[in-house]
Amino acid sequence: MPSASDLSAATIPTLLVERARRHPEKAFVVDGDVTLTYRDTLKAARALACWLMNAGCVSGDRVAIWAPNCQQWIVAALGAQLIGATIVTLNTRYKGSEAADILARSGARFLFSIDHFLDVDYPKQLTPYPLPDLAETVTMTLHSQTDAFADCLKQGHALLKASDTQRAALENAINGVQPDTLSDILFTSGTTGKAKGVVTDHGQNLRAFSAFADILGLEADDRYLIINPFFHSFGYKAGWLATLIAGATAFPLAVFDVPEVMACVARYRINVMPGPPTLFQSILDHPDFDRETLGTLSKATTGAAVIPTQLIEAMWQTLGLDTVITAYGLSESCGLVTMCRRGDAAHTIAHSSGRAIPDVEVAIRSAEGDMMAAGESGEIVVRGYNVMRGYFEDPLATEQAIDAQGWLHTGDVGHLDDAGNLYITDRLKDMYICGGFNCYPAEIELQITQHPAVAQAAVVGAADKRLGEVGVGFLVPAQGEHPDRDELIAWCREHLANYKVPRHIFWVDSLPLNATGKVLKTELRERLTTLIE
Repeated sequence: MPSASDLSAATIPTLLVERARRHPEKAFVVDGDVTLTYRDTLKAARALACWLMNAGCVSGDRVAIWAPNCQQWIVAALGAQLIGATIVTLNTRYKGSEAADILARSGARFLFSIDHFLDVDYPKQLTPYPLPDLAETVTMTLHSQTDAFADCLKQGHALLKASDTQRAALENAINGVQPDTLSDILFTSGTTGKAKGVVTDHGQNLRAFSAFADILGLEADDRYLIINPFFHSFGYKAGWLATLIAGATAFPLAVFDVPEVMACVARYRINVMPGPPTLFQSILDHPDFDRETLGTLSKATTGAAVIPTQLIEAMWQTLGLDTVITAYGLSESCGLVTMCRRGDAAHTIAHSSGRAIPDVEVAIRSAEGDMMAAGESGEIVVRGYNVMRGYFEDPLATEQAIDAQGWLHTGDVGHLDDAGNLYITDRLKDMYICGGFNCYPAEIELQITQHPAVAQAAVVGAADKRLGEVGVGFLVPAQGEHPDRDELIAWCREHLANYKVPRHIFWVDSLPLNATGKVLKTELRERLTTLIE
């Protein structure tokens, strides 16, 4: 596997070309009955890149992908990145209004979308919304090679076969991609209630996730079941991109289902399976859990929530894993800042997020901006090559996030121990994590107050055994309104991704406020001890 320094001058296209040259017949992606070798993947990506170019796509254009984990997602991303286009990932749980907002603000010119998934017609959700920049939408069908996406590949192959000019143009485009060429924009919500586009480039992502692969011990013979969604850095960058870096084989899974996970592990002899803590707890708690069935599993990374020490012990002893590593990152850091190391104690793995990856600095700052000593709490700040290039077309937000010394202010609160292990204790931004997904109350509150029966809304996170945390809404009804709780929950499900929908709602006469009119969420959290058992 190439080291981080080996990839310092590389791009995702050059890495793919090298993998296809050295291991052409090796399987890169196995998606149901569809297997793509490294050579197949390069050929498909080149064909799609040619199709995109013929349709008017140029370097710097945004190409959006709205689909669950599947082989077409990977080919779409690689095809766009081959010619210097920037991929924009869309959460499959988004409603039409949420997806349309990101498509509009990113100026995406092309969209590769799943046609139907979990009984939802994805393209139809966008029908009510004007998207003047969007030139074309191409649909995909899960586990298919005869969909509209496949038609684009056929057209691309034909163009490359028929025209020397097309082939030369494609080679020029590939050669034009540099390490500092933008590779992706991942939209992440914030305390303003509006998603912000995090921009990163080829070089920093390859460097960060070669470090990830090295620390995890990801090797060419590994068989990696990717359950984490591709629209998130955990499934995309720590998933199939890390697989590409290591020269391993990826097995994407579209929907997390414990029996299906166990069946996939047994069928494909999976040995690498990262995921949030809820994934592993669900497997261990399942009535059909059988260690022998999962006997090939040996490596895992987890994070995104507080983890009981006993879960780490169970992953070692009951699940039989050799390597369990927790990590911390955020979209603004390419998705990776710290990792535990193989050989760390269970308590360290469970309660800390490990140490900074190589060539990245992590520090703790006080509210006054002073650097804090080991054991002292403050805001977690990060500096290094992994810090985003900035927020898409938002220089003010970028300036607020990255200070003049290059430190990224994460908004998370924690402390470092004497060994440099990071312990995250709170969040400045009120964010909570539901089932591994970041939930930002300001964004949820903004949407809920669009309901005519709601005058004010405050959302906080509450502990939940299965999901880690769930949302709790404290709502003030509009004058003269007598809203029905079930009707409001149903309305929220129509307008919010399901992980954002509050699991509990309490109607109140007023919200507790401080002298400046800010909601006292600390007081609301204190109420939860008596309201939720």
